[in-house]
Amino acid sequence: MAQPENWSWQDRAEGSIPRGSALDPTVEPVDGIRAFPTAYLPDRLLISDRLDGGDDAYDRDLRALTQAANSFGWQLAVQDADVIRAGRDARMLPGIPGVHRAVLTTPEIPKEGESPVPPDAWRVLQRARRIVGDPMPRAGLEHVLALDPVGLNPFTRTNPFTRTNPFTRTNPFTRTNPVRGAGLVGSDDYLEPGRGGRQPIAWIGAAPVRSALPRRTRRAVVAVLDTGCGEHEWLPESIVTRGFDLDGIPIGLTDDDDPERYPDLYGQLDGEIDAVAGHGTFIAGLIRQTAPDADILSIRIANSLGVVDESTFLQVLAAVIELQRRFVHGEKGGHPVDVLNLSLGYYHETPLDGQFSLVLHDMLHTARALGTVVVCSAGNDAIDRPSFPASLWAWPGADNGLRPDKAVPLVSVGALNPSRRSLALFSNVGPWVRTFAPGAMVVSTTPAFTGGAQAATRADVAGVDRQTVDPDDYRGGFVAWSGTSFAAPYVAGKVAALLGALPTDAPASATTIRKAVGKVLAALPPDAPLG
Repeated sequence: MAQPENWSWQDRAEGSIPRGSALDPTVEPVDGIRAFPTAYLPDRLLISDRLDGGDDAYDRDLRALTQAANSFGWQLAVQDADVIRAGRDARMLPGIPGVHRAVLTTPEIPKEGESPVPPDAWRVLQRARRIVGDPMPRAGLEHVLALDPVGLNPFTRTNPFTRTNPFTRTNPFTRTNPVRGAGLVGSDDYLEPGRGGRQPIAWIGAAPVRSALPRRTRRAVVAVLDTGCGEHEWLPESIVTRGFDLDGIPIGLTDDDDPERYPDLYGQLDGEIDAVAGHGTFIAGLIRQTAPDADILSIRIANSLGVVDESTFLQVLAAVIELQRRFVHGEKGGHPVDVLNLSLGYYHETPLDGQFSLVLHDMLHTARALGTVVVCSAGNDAIDRPSFPASLWAWPGADNGLRPDKAVPLVSVGALNPSRRSLALFSNVGPWVRTFAPGAMVVSTTPAFTGGAQAATRADVAGVDRQTVDPDDYRGGFVAWSGTSFAAPYVAGKVAALLGALPTDAPASATTIRKAVGKVLAALPPDAPLG
């Protein structure tokens, strides 16, 4: 299968290393702070200069973090060049704090008789909290976000080595269990092709029809922050904008670690297509089906492992919000973003009121205040633990300290089974999940990938190829797949379709947006009955 010409075993080996560490909540306990497992980068911290605290609060937190790092024998350095805002101009996005990346290192020359211990941002953060005497919500770990088709999230069961664990795919009591046949237990059942796992599908219907655009109007725009968008006849350049610049700087990733062009970068030459290869193309195809008249802005933020560093996510998100802000205010370089689809997430270790940074919430609130509907997938871990960013709204009984606001909605979406009469067993649930949409065995577009697996049986006759279905030959252009990743764009597309043709130089009114969202939600659970 195609790979970049300069791709080497070092690239594949590096990419196969799980990104981040699993947090152990029992390490460095602090009274009043109850922590839960998450995935984070152990050598980084993020520190925001939130406007409500000013420079004094930022300086206090930085001093405490530096003191805490030094107490372990580590050094902390703030990368001022990596201030995360909308771009190079610190005046952009009023009301949004900057986020500074702080890096932990060990001394180049350790003390005599001591062996250097790898830095751990969690221990530093907790000790700084003990020094200051409060949760320090302006400082936090740098989390690792994951895209979420079923079976991908490497931290679902707190094991960061799921795909390489010999007790997952080769466990004799799953795939080869003679009692269950080919089925898997619980939500793992969705991993099987034919039961929810990714598999080729033959599309025999017509392509979505695009209407003519009335004069002096524009199409609604759905921005997708994901793996990018590959080539497909349904997704030409006239419909999908692949990548965008802000002041001459590309937004998102532009390197060769592109799962929409190269389907098997990090498989150790096993011939198996990467778990997220084609993920963004699949989402774009769902928006194309639900909103044929909408335009799609595709920004790549994830690599072939399907993971995203939090700082990268915040940088890209800030840039996309800046595009909308400039458009709303008629400034040069703007671009409309009417709906923002986020089929990714993570679990914060301290998600309670006053114990986590509000930077991501503030960014999403700014987007919504500018008229962008934010649609988030709820996650596929079959739990009710709130996921970020899906739970960053004032849901009923919320313990996150967030209050209702007048901005347009954030919509968190779980998944329905194909019958639409039941929730998919893998889908996360809870009062923070606003609605549920089709997300199991959904059919959409894929790049023309083909993997190393072969058809089970081949019997050519008279020079004619005859064989059973090749399970990873996607050259027909369509697949079935499952995940709340795909329930979210169903809602995003439906909202965009109801927004219809919009004024050329302005977003839809807040009233129009709320009506569109309300109509979509009224047709879906929990507003609509399941039975």
